[in-house]
Amino acid sequence: MSQSVSYYDMYNKERQTAVVQALQKAGLTVAAAESCTGGLIAARLTDVPGASAVFHCGIVSYSNEVKMALLGVRPETIRDFSAVSAETAAEMAAGVRRLSGADIAVAVTGNAGPEPSEGKPVGEVYISLLSGWHQETVRLSLRPEGPDIREQVRFLASEKALEMVLQAVKMREGL
Repeated sequence: MSQSVSYYDMYNKERQTAVVQALQKAGLTVAAAESCTGGLIAARLTDVPGASAVFHCGIVSYSNEVKMALLGVRPETIRDFSAVSAETAAEMAAGVRRLSGADIAVAVTGNAGPEPSEGKPVGEVYISLLSGWHQETVRLSLRPEGPDIREQVRFLASEKALEMVLQAVKMREGL
């Protein structure tokens, strides 16, 4: 799926504002464990006034060692499935939820490029969401175009992660 993202899209704050407002209204909290997005989810959420009431923490676990030591990703998960996998994303989400005590945890791992890594193509991303009422892991196969491939993959992954958080809040609220 080829996809190009405009700079307007990347700096439009509608999605993160909707997430923070929904979390506030529902009295819920969120935490993020990020690899390929490099803290972009945390940055987008904390751009919104009032985010401190709903955002517990963001952990950038770019290295496998941090994924294992801090988030509790099992070495055999990385060995058997790689860091860019649904299994790793799910364990990252479980780890950040355990560490933070947040109601909702979201985790992202993937290859933002510019070259394939660990046998994974540029744009392959896994996002896992974990809460007390919903668990979901999705695979994105992004094919961005242009000179800013890494920025596009990071933004699109963060956008999907925020969308998943918003949907989890709506599920909880019965909307």
